Amino acid sequence: LGASVSARVSRAIRIAGMPHYPDEIEYSEKYSDDRYEYRHVILTKSVAKEMYRIALTRRTLGEHEWRGLGVQQSAGWEHYDIHKPEPHILLFRRPLGTDPTTGRIRQPLR
Repeated sequence: LGASVSARVSRAIRIAGMPHYPDEIEYSEKYSDDRYEYRHVILTKSVAKEMYRIALTRRTLGEHEWRGLGVQQSAGWEHYDIHKPEPHILLFRRPLGTDPTTGRIRQPLR
């Protein structure tokens, strides 16, 4: 699915034509496959500059880093990939069934 998520983000960027830096951090709707739910987060220009300083766009951010940049979302999300054409768009995922309060994966009832 990583490729299809990246394709979805790329398509949105091509439609816009130029990099989109919002006035405030923007959060996509959640979307999913059979294992994960996903969302992408678009950083403001100033927050993106800070992210570039921290990670040099060469690695994903740990939770303490992306929260430190001001990204706010429920528990359990992982910054799992870098969208190379637009590194200010952070790609997140978490396993389906994750409790948004604790970040733990709920065990199915037997």
